[in-house]
Amino acid sequence: MHIEKTALQGVVILTPARHGDERGFFSESWNKARMEEAGLNYDFVQDNHSLSQAAGTVRGLHFQTPPHAQSKLIRCGQGALLDVAVDIRRGSPTFGQWVSVELSAQNGKQLLVPAGFLHGFATTLPNTEIIYKCTDYYAPECDAAVRYNDPDIGIDWALDTDMPLLSDKDRTAPTLSQIDTPFTFEGPTL
Repeated sequence: MHIEKTALQGVVILTPARHGDERGFFSESWNKARMEEAGLNYDFVQDNHSLSQAAGTVRGLHFQTPPHAQSKLIRCGQGALLDVAVDIRRGSPTFGQWVSVELSAQNGKQLLVPAGFLHGFATTLPNTEIIYKCTDYYAPECDAAVRYNDPDIGIDWALDTDMPLLSDKDRTAPTLSQIDTPFTFEGPTL
């Protein structure tokens, strides 16, 4: 497993080794013991799988508030997407900053997004499947979002359209300045 740090402390790109032959490949997408050896101590309790039929679909920017805040490990099962994490920890030197990575079925990369960060993605191919692990269960009362095109964050979604496909929730989400973030920066992590 190749582990690559990003500009946001705690957000890392994981690229599992693929063992292939004429049949295809095998890849170990998560190994708790090996990840703990690398300093990544996560107890995932829920797996999610979503399909976005159209390229140019944006989902996010989402998070769950405490006591059900979630860390997520995101990968692409089919197609391709631009995956984004935004730091919303008060007092963080990177508050409001974002990183992105292309996740695709071909490149096998995964993005680890700890609690305290917004998460969202934009599909770049039709019929894109997103598979992700979470460290806490979905809790509707803790579900929250920030607008994907918040000008103060300024994410470059690399979309071929000015009108992405959005849910009503994402279309009407508040900006980062309109929420009271429940997360506080607690110092350096991996």
